[in-house]
Amino acid sequence: QVQLVESGGGLVQPGGSLRLACVASGRSITIHLMGWYRQPPGKQRELVATVNSRNSTNYGDSVEGRFTISRDNAKNTVYLQMNSLKPEDTAVYYCNLGGSRGDWGQGTQVTVSS
Repeated sequence: QVQLVESGGGLVQPGGSLRLACVASGRSITIHLMGWYRQPPGKQRELVATVNSRNSTNYGDSVEGRFTISRDNAKNTVYLQMNSLKPEDTAVYYCNLGGSRGDWGQGTQVTVSS
């Protein structure tokens, strides 16, 4: 059974930065597509970023150039560095292993507000 545990969320002012981490247990992430998704209040879950086993990355349009996804296979961890945060980035952020039919973490709240 795979477990994904996110951390690093919190309250930050507009323009600030946060770094999310997702630690996987129960399975090596090495061969898997890993991703971050988010669900803003009252909206559907949306793609933030993905990174595949060859370290190719893909980003949602609204975060391109501000967010960076990375992975450390030795630590079985995927990261999301979020810079220049905006109020519209406020959401619950979810870690994903293996795509939409894969495994999900429980989510971590990110709130961007002054």
